Amino acid sequence: MQEGPEGLQFQSFLSTDARATNQGTNASRGFISDGPSKNAGFWTLDYYQPYFDVDTKTVLRRCYTTLLPRSQNYLSAHLTPSADLYGPFWTLTTLIFALFVCSSLASSIAAYLSHPSDSSAAVLEYDFGLLSTAVGLVYAYGLGVPVLLWLALRYMGVGEWSVVEAVAVWGYAQFIWIPVSLLCVIPIPVVRWVLVGVAFVMSGWFLAANVYPILATADAKPVRLIIILLAVLHAAIALCFKILFFSYYVVKEIGPEDPLP
Repeated sequence: MQEGPEGLQFQSFLSTDARATNQGTNASRGFISDGPSKNAGFWTLDYYQPYFDVDTKTVLRRCYTTLLPRSQNYLSAHLTPSADLYGPFWTLTTLIFALFVCSSLASSIAAYLSHPSDSSAAVLEYDFGLLSTAVGLVYAYGLGVPVLLWLALRYMGVGEWSVVEAVAVWGYAQFIWIPVSLLCVIPIPVVRWVLVGVAFVMSGWFLAANVYPILATADAKPVRLIIILLAVLHAAIALCFKILFFSYYVVKEIGPEDPLP
């Protein structure tokens, strides 16, 4: 927000690359709008439309390239010509439902294997409290952390990337957790820990490789220590995923069945 001769005016720090590079693309594909109006405010849908103007092929490519070990140039190599918000949003949303559904399935499998003679144990039950937990955790980490990081870097004078790029990097980095959630229905605790560890290392390496170069551009060297805080947060979210959603174990009765009802 800045004050000019005509009073207070709102100023956006969102990247203008997407709006500049997408001009003229919608009209050629038959869309009604050819891009946001120059007078569109950041509170309107037209302002954000260019950040969702991306095809499925591009989104899928941006997802699986996060799994490559050499993705440290992700911003320049894969988020060109501009970052988007469509892919990160659906990546995080898909992760939420993957955690919820796969956790419910893992619970039912553990219950059935613990009591195979009990037919009621095979019924798939949904704990909608886990859904609320997944929404809070995933959106807070995938959207809240990059925005707060961008604000902190902006305050410290480190402006090498836009808030859209920050959200895009964080959102796409969570893609690895979707297949890991599907594989964590395997009722073997060691396998689950290994899968969570692999996802933690791969997504953590991707984030560090793309965030640390931004931190390194700061004149103040202590700014680079923020990477330690981000590593702690990343480890915390990995533990939360494992403990809250995939801590179901097969429990078998020891000894004969209790004769008393």
